Amino acid sequence: MSEAALPPPPAIWRQSDGSPVSCQDKIRVLTENYTELCEVMRDTFEDAVLIGVDEEAMRHLIMEVAAALRSPRS
Repeated sequence: MSEAALPPPPAIWRQSDGSPVSCQDKIRVLTENYTELCEVMRDTFEDAVLIGVDEEAMRHLIMEVAAALRSPRS
């Protein structure tokens, strides 16, 4: 099975005030984390669907997980 193309990371990572992250080391970490997250999500989704889980149910579950994330600043 060929792997689905992953969406590229943002061209600009924005801080909470809207300004761009400018530190190259931080941008590298963000990009690496984004790529890893996409790969894990894709693999998890594909495994679930191949096992027999309904695609829409799995998409919904993944969105619920993302929505439940809490800020580490709280």
